[in-house]
Amino acid sequence: MTAITPKATSAAPDFCEGIQYFGEALPGFETYGKTPVIESGKLAIAFPSDPSAIFQTLLIADALRYLTLQITGSKASGHPGGFASQAEAYAALVMLGYKNIITEVGHHAPGFYSAMFLDRSLEDMGIFTVQQLRDRFREKHGLLGHLSGYIPGILAPAGPLGQGQHFAMAAALLHKDKLFPFTLGDGGLGEPYIMSSMTHFHTAFPSVTNFLPVLVWNGYSQEHHSMVSLKTNEQMVAYWQGNGFEEVVLVDAKDFDDQNQHGSYVDSTAFCWDQRLAFTKAVLEGVDKAARSALNGKLTAFIIKQLKGAGVHARGAKSHNLYPKDTLDAPHIINALKERALPREVWQLVRTNCERAGGGPAAKTVVTEFELPLPDLGELPLEEYPVGGDPKVSTTAMGRLVAKVGQVDRNFLVTNADGNEASGIANINQALKIIHPTSDELYNQSPNGQVYEPLSEDACAGLAAGLSLMGARTLWCSYESFAINGLPIWQTVTQAMAELRRSTPSTITLFTAGALEQGRNGWTHQRPEIESYFAAMMRNGNVFPLFPPDANSTQVCYDWALTTKNKGIVITASKSPLPIRTTFEQTRQGLRDGAVVLQDINSNQGESKKVVFAVIGDMTLIPVFEAAAFLETEGLGVKIVSVINPRRLYRLDDTAWEACAEPEGGFLDDEKFAELFAGDALIGVTGGAAAMLEPIMLRTTAKRDTFAWKRGETTASAGELMAFNGLTAQALTKRAIELVH
Repeated sequence: MTAITPKATSAAPDFCEGIQYFGEALPGFETYGKTPVIESGKLAIAFPSDPSAIFQTLLIADALRYLTLQITGSKASGHPGGFASQAEAYAALVMLGYKNIITEVGHHAPGFYSAMFLDRSLEDMGIFTVQQLRDRFREKHGLLGHLSGYIPGILAPAGPLGQGQHFAMAAALLHKDKLFPFTLGDGGLGEPYIMSSMTHFHTAFPSVTNFLPVLVWNGYSQEHHSMVSLKTNEQMVAYWQGNGFEEVVLVDAKDFDDQNQHGSYVDSTAFCWDQRLAFTKAVLEGVDKAARSALNGKLTAFIIKQLKGAGVHARGAKSHNLYPKDTLDAPHIINALKERALPREVWQLVRTNCERAGGGPAAKTVVTEFELPLPDLGELPLEEYPVGGDPKVSTTAMGRLVAKVGQVDRNFLVTNADGNEASGIANINQALKIIHPTSDELYNQSPNGQVYEPLSEDACAGLAAGLSLMGARTLWCSYESFAINGLPIWQTVTQAMAELRRSTPSTITLFTAGALEQGRNGWTHQRPEIESYFAAMMRNGNVFPLFPPDANSTQVCYDWALTTKNKGIVITASKSPLPIRTTFEQTRQGLRDGAVVLQDINSNQGESKKVVFAVIGDMTLIPVFEAAAFLETEGLGVKIVSVINPRRLYRLDDTAWEACAEPEGGFLDDEKFAELFAGDALIGVTGGAAAMLEPIMLRTTAKRDTFAWKRGETTASAGELMAFNGLTAQALTKRAIELVH
């Protein structure tokens, strides 16, 4: 296709400002392109075999390629190659009226932004022209380098591979009448989570098939051939079928090649025009078949096989991203843009079809542009145990409340990979039932349950966090030691929640079976270093790790978490019976102020010095109270402060809270901080990572020290394990005396 500069012919639509090259007339345009094939008031094309529909689908694919290359070239940065290799599939989905499109590939971002521009979604953020699209790409308050919930019309974030299917499955579960396609790269297919998570989901929810993996099989990953590049078509289809997919539709560009291209992966944009149309027809009809199959109860996948970089500046892995040399002035970029350039009159046709498809711009129609209606939970049945009474199990007390939430809200889902019973929350299973195809009362199993139990923390965190992002209430439960395997997607979601343009329930977790309870299991089950992860995430501004000291406090923490929006709430509690040390009101104060005083005893010896213990956790309070009793006999004053909500203890400017959606400040002022922590010496104590104590250590002016987790060991008791880590009354007493003298 030859191209000419903008000045050589009649005026283009205003939105085309910034397009550098326009092409000459296309063969067949007068016949198949004079009027938009999606009629006014319609959601999609009428027939996928309609020659006009095929012709105009190809125009959208090339428009997407052109814009993708031009906006990445404008910054000599970004990733055009992967999206370009599946442009026909994306165009087909749009023309068929499906706009709830998700991706597992963050590198497809510029293609998705181009699609959101074409259907006018980006006008909601002030992007009306291609020039503005170029200017705002990969800039602050603009179009992020990878997908985010900040962008109008984009359903879910995409950065780390292996996550997109969770968002698609979550959306499909909540909206069973809509299709949720998600693009998946063959480079990312190497992630172990993708196929296993879909297989477990299908076993748990066999009737929910309205999510559609669209495998972009282009032969390459980011910097080399993909690990599945040598599979034959038959082997690839068999792979998907072997993982439970009943319908697998594969369209291979090689079957239409009239240019004798080398290798198994070819570029359809090199075909003659008629063969390009033939390939587009196969994609359009294939996507239509796959979509109908998925919506009609069959687990379905669509595969488009086409060389990576089809139609852009390079081919194979070399097309993956642009470097500083790949500017819009570079000859190879200029040539690629001219090759894909479209006539002026085509752009308005493309825009009209994209805008009409699906009932309007994605920013006005996709499910994540609306808040999901939620049933009112009313008052939860909190039970306040007497302080000093019989020890209680925190997790079990919370489990009663979780059961109530599930009984009121049928969309509510609990996920757990390692077994609720082992975490002291069998009452959740008893009330809500484990989702399982085998009904069994002994094991609390039912096909219609609300407890999702894959043996994968990624699958647990993925579905729970994904559902929260889509607007539903969830709870992810895990052993503290193993939750790290699910944290990447949980972090992705909490970051997205900080940017969302809408309100959504916070993603809530319960981490139990902490290191100090796992003596006999040894170091494999003793990994509280995960708390360093959350300590760092507190600075995001919307992440709140909570450390209730007892069963009363755990209930109040969960009750509060359910009222929050767009946050990540981490509740860490023991499954062992422990003393009741707080009232409900004390925890409510601790949630507001960050901490609450459990004991404050002045010495009887006049002006003697005071030691303050700032304690995170519940079991760690045991040696602290022992140390306090001894220090009192030594004539020292002692204060024990339970740190429940350390995020409140940062200073006003320590976190990015003001930049969050649903911003929440409420940081403890200096005067109240002094009331809690002022003393002659301050000792921070935690059974986890010392980093969680940072908000306190930043602000205290007293002599100070920390006692924290070092590493695991096989022991007979929690006390022995604490001793291995230096968390003993004797060690605390010795250091306190050293600090005040």
